[in-house]
Formats: sequence, C-alpha cells, structure tokens
Amino acid sequence: MASTDAEPLYGLPDDLVVTAEGPIRIVTLNRPDALNGATLVLHQALARVRTDIAEDADARVVILTGSGNAFSAGGDFGYMQDNIDDAEMRRQTMLEARAIVRGIVRLPIPVIAAVNGPAVGLGCSLAVLSDLVLLSDGSFLADPHLRMGLVTGDGGMAWPALMGLSRAKEYLFLGQKILPDKAVELGLASRVVPAADLMPEAMALANRLVKVPQAALRDTKLGLNSYIGAQLENAFEKAFQGEEASMGSPEHAAAVAAARTKS
Repeated sequence: MASTDAEPLYGLPDDLVVTAEGPIRIVTLNRPDALNGATLVLHQALARVRTDIAEDADARVVILTGSGNAFSAGGDFGYMQDNIDDAEMRRQTMLEARAIVRGIVRLPIPVIAAVNGPAVGLGCSLAVLSDLVLLSDGSFLADPHLRMGLVTGDGGMAWPALMGLSRAKEYLFLGQKILPDKAVELGLASRVVPAADLMPEAMALANRLVKVPQAALRDTKLGLNSYIGAQLENAFEKAFQGEEASMGSPEHAAAVAAARTKS
C-alpha cells in the first residue's frame, strides 16, 4: 500500500487519494473497508483524475494501487442498485466509464498498476488498461460482468489485443478467476511480485521510467496504445452501449439482489 503521509493532490474526495513522490503520482483507491469497491463518488473521481494528472506539468509516471487488502472488488452493490433504479444515472455512469477508459489509454505518461489484491470487474479493467502491471502473489484478476448479467464493457475490450480473441472470449464469457502466474502467461500482466515487495518494486520501476527521455516515452506509449485506441469508437463503444442497456435488465437486477443477500 502507498504511503498516505504526503499531502493529497487535486482536491479529490477521500475515496481516491493522489500523492506525489517527486515526479511520481501515486493514485490510491481508498475504500479499504469495502475492498475499494466503486461508489458514485469514486467512479466520478476516477473519471476526472486523468485530466488532473495530464495538466500536472511535474507528473512523469503514475502508480495506481489500492489501500488495504484489495486492489478493487469492482462496483459497490449499492451503487449497482442505484443504477438499476435510475436510467439517467446509468447514462451518466457509462459516460464516466468512457472517460475512465479513454483517460488511461490516452494519458501521455505511463501508468503502472501495483495490484495488491483482488482486481475484479472495474478493478480488473483499471489494472489491465495500465501500461505495466505488477501483480502481488496474493492477487488475482477476474471480469465477472457476464455472471452479473452485464455486457462486458470497460477494459474487457482490450483483452483480445493482449491475449488473442479466442482466449479472451473464454475468460470473459466464463468470468473465471485468473491467478497471477496465469495472468502473466496470458499477457494481462508484466510480472508477479511478493506482496511485501510490491510497492518498492513499483517505485523502482517508476524511477527508472522517470529517467527515460520524456517526449520519446510519451509518443512511444501513445503509439503503442493506438492499437487499443483504434477500438475506442468501435469495439469499446459497442460494449459501452450494450453494458448501459444491460444495467436495466432483469438478469442484472436478479444477480445484484442475490449478491446483496449474500454480502
């Protein structure tokens, strides 16, 4: 977990904390008692933080991590229920989802995901869309959109570019848990790190990136991400539209009701 001693930046809500270590910006999902599940407040903050960082002339590298024992368990069930009940909220939520995805893909500085625990749903998307993904040995990835009656939006549309279309279909259709070593093998992550070494390793990697010529690194990142960026108005947009429609479906309502009964 990142240190919270430094003064938070950008005037964000407490659910998303950004601190500075020199030119490195550490972005921490900060709802540890709720496994960093996304509420309306956190979702909105994630949608705007890219702009804050892009306008920060001193920022050179981002580390994205979670507080407590999880990276992010995905959407908060209460927030899901609010979206089920309110069509206008669904529309706004999906506008924010587009901003989150485009923000990571188009951010001109590299993003390192330091995945300190389970990364599920939106959490998995945030991790996989990052430029370099370090997984702790106690983490896992999972995208259970379909099991929740939802069309796979967010980062799932990047999976074919990372692991191939056939394997992406298998893992997204079934929503199964992907353990760290398997995630690296599939191309969803860079490497596995012992939990105690995760943030030191992420910081060491960030400090190495700080020394790379900035303009060349920026344009290389944006060039590489154009493979995904080319699909923002195609595969991603089709998925976003489908996800918004499915958020009002009986299948999703039943899945959320069942999950809230268990929690």
